[in-house]
Amino acid sequence: MDDQRVQVREFLISRRARITPEQAGLPAYGGNRRVPGLRREEVALLAGVSIDYYVRLERGNLAGVSYGVLDNLANALQLDEAERTHLFDLARAAASAPVARQRRAHAPVGVTATIQQVLDAITDAPAWVRNARHDLLAANHLARALYAPLLADPRRPANSARFIYLDPASREFFVDWDRAADDIAAMLRSEAGRNPHDKQLIELIGELSTRSADFRTRWAAHNVRFHRTGHKNLHHPAVGPLELNFEAMEFPAHPGLTLLVYTAAPNTPAADGLKLLATWAATTDAIDQSSHHR
Repeated sequence: MDDQRVQVREFLISRRARITPEQAGLPAYGGNRRVPGLRREEVALLAGVSIDYYVRLERGNLAGVSYGVLDNLANALQLDEAERTHLFDLARAAASAPVARQRRAHAPVGVTATIQQVLDAITDAPAWVRNARHDLLAANHLARALYAPLLADPRRPANSARFIYLDPASREFFVDWDRAADDIAAMLRSEAGRNPHDKQLIELIGELSTRSADFRTRWAAHNVRFHRTGHKNLHHPAVGPLELNFEAMEFPAHPGLTLLVYTAAPNTPAADGLKLLATWAATTDAIDQSSHHR
């Protein structure tokens, strides 16, 4: 994974580059600007700090920076909620690097029996639990059927990022593959800022960077994103198109775990598709059991 200072530097430079003086409410002096977006001195002016101090920040040194300065910097760079959180995570890691190596050294690798019971109690919608590395840790019957292409890879735990970037089947499964790829790279970037010493996360990002040019491009963009609610436009190999809504919910008692539930509006083709998926799953299970007992 990127060195911590490099992460900070490239994140700040990338955010600065996307804002024009006009967007920041500044006069665009001269037509010969050597850099895209704002100059360092313009960010310093907007954030209320000296140019020397901002240069120090952009070199990756966030250790000891106050909340007020970070807040002003986030405002100057017009960061959204996910980007603001990422900036503060980077600063927190810089301030407590020795402690950070001990904190959450490993993301959760399994779920409790109670969480599995919760999943199994949800019978009409696909529901599953992942960790922040996007390992699929547990699922109900419908979610296992929905994510059959992901689970076809025998490697466990199944991982959504590996599926998207390394399995050609993902380009059929995700109707808007580019959006799915953007989203998961941005979420992994957020987690890298939040938990930079997770060995398994470092290994995952290294594997994806080595094997996927698409991932390398997106990783270098330093985009971060929350993925709490939205839509999934999928094409299941057995039941066809499924346009689903999703909600993501964290477990306060189980830090690092997220529950995702996919639903379809009543009386829609997607609702019919979920019913068909349930029938297909039941039929597949019956065939598997019959083969097992022979």
